Amino acid sequence: MLAPGGFVCLNSRVARLLQQLIEPPHPCSYLPGRSAQVEVRLMVDVSAGELDELLVRGWRRFGPVYFRPVCADCQECVTLRIPVASFAPSRNQKRAARRAARLRRVVSSPVVSQERLALHARWHAHRQRARGWEDNLLDEERYHLDFAFPHPSVREAAFYDDARGGRLVGLGIVDDTPSALSAVYFFYDPDYERDSLGTANVLAIVEDARRLGRPYVYLGYRVAACPSLRYKSHFTPHELLHGRPGPDERPDWRPAP
Repeated sequence: MLAPGGFVCLNSRVARLLQQLIEPPHPCSYLPGRSAQVEVRLMVDVSAGELDELLVRGWRRFGPVYFRPVCADCQECVTLRIPVASFAPSRNQKRAARRAARLRRVVSSPVVSQERLALHARWHAHRQRARGWEDNLLDEERYHLDFAFPHPSVREAAFYDDARGGRLVGLGIVDDTPSALSAVYFFYDPDYERDSLGTANVLAIVEDARRLGRPYVYLGYRVAACPSLRYKSHFTPHELLHGRPGPDERPDWRPAP
């Protein structure tokens, strides 16, 4: 809820709300021919516990920007999470983990570097060619804002290939909250596409959550008709959030059929 003076009351703490808006309808990035609307909050001083309360209600985070879809005529963006205790990787997912086992994985605070910018540029250029994505070349300022903005929850999980001189080949941004790990974003070297590093990254996050005692892993929005987001439903069993609960409503999470 919005408190006087531009503050948001979450989990009995106070985060500073700098701006709140609902974007005008615009072409959907995931489904051609559809329009989309997103509710956006620009907030700072958000604690890990406050982020936890947002995640369970379907919000996502990039830097200081928190958002969730509020499309009037579409419910295709469905928030998905993995219950860690019951998750069982498939045979193909286990193969991806074995292929990635040769790589060194380092979890640390995110940083901005030319190596990271170059990796993102190679990955995004490949997606532009393969899936028709729009150009999105990040500079240091934008990378810092999206992926390295200071937050008590944010972590970077980097994959290095020591057989190729310690080359950075994959990088994921992960949020760590009291009840969950949230997979924010992942990009990788297109030369390693056959290694299914995206799958290996999710499995590694699940194992991190198991080790840390976090009961859930959030994968963001599943859109069944969008190839870039459909893969999330392959991690089973998983739960789906029904509706768009407000801060005083009990979230309705149900096992996926």
